[in-house]
Amino acid sequence: MKGSLKVIIVLLALLGLIGLSVVGTYNSLVSKNEEVDAQWAMVESKLQRRFDLIPNLVESVKGIMTQEQEVFGQIADARAQMAGAKTTEGRVAASNALEGALGRLLVVMENYPQLRSAENVSRLMDELSGTENRISVERDRYNAVVGEYNQMIRRFPGNLIAGMLGFEKKPYFEAQEGAENAPKVQF
Repeated sequence: MKGSLKVIIVLLALLGLIGLSVVGTYNSLVSKNEEVDAQWAMVESKLQRRFDLIPNLVESVKGIMTQEQEVFGQIADARAQMAGAKTTEGRVAASNALEGALGRLLVVMENYPQLRSAENVSRLMDELSGTENRISVERDRYNAVVGEYNQMIRRFPGNLIAGMLGFEKKPYFEAQEGAENAPKVQF
């Protein structure tokens, strides 16, 4: 009787340790998932700042230069795509399209010195430049926490618990294809 009581106590202790491990892993996954979501919100707030600055910049540029309607159209299309994006992947794609259009606008502006010298455009360009830097920093932070989260759900025993409880891999914020090439504008 004493021997079976010891076995039961040992089994209960093992089950307790396993239970604590499962609870600890689950809580870690929840925390990391929330950290990923919070960091994505930071990226989105910076994207929104860019989204809000662009119409002012475009209108200032339009006032000085009207022949670059194609670039303005691409920016408007990219902003509409951003406004309509519902998923993280959709917002990433929209952001990349907007970056490409902005890159072309910046090249156009470099070809027009009188445009760069306009006070309003210069101020808006400084704001946009600062925003782009903030976006870059927040994207890097987002990718770092996504990497940590994705590692947690792929490592043992996290992979077992993540699989059972529906934790899924999060997407990285990646550069669009061709981003390594400078945009080219031809007149």
